Amino acid sequence: MKPQTMHTDWISKWAQYSPDAVMLQDDASGAAITYAQANEMLLRTAGVLEQEFGIAAGDRVAVLALNHMEYVVLFFAVQKLGAILVPLNYRLAAPELDYQLSDSSPKLLLFEQEFDETISKTSFTGEKALLQGSDGFLARMSGKAGGASLTLQKNHAATFEDACMILYTSGTTGRPKGAVVTNGMLFWNSVNTGLRLNLVQSDVTLTFAPFFHTGGWNVLTTPFIHRGAKLILLRKFDADRILELCDSEGVSILFGVPTMMDMLHQSPGWPAAKLEKLRYAIVGGEPMPVPLIEAWHEKGVPIRQGYGLTEFGPNVFSLNETDAIRKIGSIGFPNFYIDAQVMREDGSFAENDEPGELVLRGPVCMQGYWNKPEETAKTIVNGWLHTGDIVRRDSEGYFYVIDRKKEMFISGAENVYPAEVEHVFRTHSAIREVAVVGVPDPKWGETGKAFIVLKSGAEAAPAELAAWGRERLAKYKVPGHYAFVDELPKSDSGKILKRKLKEA
Repeated sequence: MKPQTMHTDWISKWAQYSPDAVMLQDDASGAAITYAQANEMLLRTAGVLEQEFGIAAGDRVAVLALNHMEYVVLFFAVQKLGAILVPLNYRLAAPELDYQLSDSSPKLLLFEQEFDETISKTSFTGEKALLQGSDGFLARMSGKAGGASLTLQKNHAATFEDACMILYTSGTTGRPKGAVVTNGMLFWNSVNTGLRLNLVQSDVTLTFAPFFHTGGWNVLTTPFIHRGAKLILLRKFDADRILELCDSEGVSILFGVPTMMDMLHQSPGWPAAKLEKLRYAIVGGEPMPVPLIEAWHEKGVPIRQGYGLTEFGPNVFSLNETDAIRKIGSIGFPNFYIDAQVMREDGSFAENDEPGELVLRGPVCMQGYWNKPEETAKTIVNGWLHTGDIVRRDSEGYFYVIDRKKEMFISGAENVYPAEVEHVFRTHSAIREVAVVGVPDPKWGETGKAFIVLKSGAEAAPAELAAWGRERLAKYKVPGHYAFVDELPKSDSGKILKRKLKEA
């Protein structure tokens, strides 16, 4: 059966429908690009890539850069040629970048000047082009340094099955793996997101997640562009500035992890922020504590808990805002066009309230891991993607993440899921943040160690916390060790880096 072709030129469509509507706005410079301007830049960029660098279908184009408006347009230009974008993490050291460059073998590497020294320390010998400068790639994109003809030599017919991006995972269990994102994956993620979040053209959101992270592209950049909506780009998360923009720009949907939502709540600008246009805030990564949910509700902003991962979606589950308190800790139901099951070790499906691994099936599944057929075969089995997350489903069909399968540890022959323990300890009046990891124990094999960030002015002692925990958890689940820290190590997406805690 011939693969189904699809329309990937979302920008060109909106350039016809609403040419003067703002697609992207850069907060740092105040510059903005309309859909008509973005479409013109996209065509010019595709021409430059094709005619000056010989980029064709299947070629990889790597990018080492901060978030820019041109970065977004560049992706759609690469996609138009049937090529594959490889966003690189600008925080990586040269050896780490070297691995990803070697693995993806890009035909072209585009980079910002500040990363020149890092790139020089890698073994990459392919073609490189600087983004800045009077004759740099950005100047060619804008037409200031000339540009190739807008008429492309080859008209690539995109299909759902075509790869368009490789996103490298964090590599918590070894070297990073490149998840291959397809056009169909982006399309169906956008459809699922739009249906569950009721996206419309008049929506406005902020994008501050880096583009080497799936959140930067898919929560909510690509779904917004699919609907002709407006995106405001920030270089990084800035709580004070985000609150200002929510009011001045009429932000209607905001995404963040609980840590970010707490930083916004703790910001000096929080009391004065009106947030009148904010329909709701979407939260992912981990459950949001009830007091923080209530603080946002008092501002008139409902909270919608969600769940996703690079390899699938990533907008996979969503909890209706009306259930934010009643079903605290739940990720809700799977989004449209997604099948979800709780699987036992033997491959059978679990009953309600029985823990098991979350497995997913649907059109938002990745094509596989780049150059890793064995890893792909272990992850996608009989059409089901194995997430590695331990979940349960209650009698009403709501899903709850218990823990990462690989983060579970065994204490005295009993399985302990750190996320469950963390959820309980977050309710302690003195605790602002907590992360639990398994550490060796001479008697029980392993026991928990809790890394705790206390609220400002609060005090707590290990013995007090242990006693408090024993009133609410089975004894084997209560951490045997406690460490008080000023902050927890976090990734660029705001998730706690437990591997660093285990090394501490």
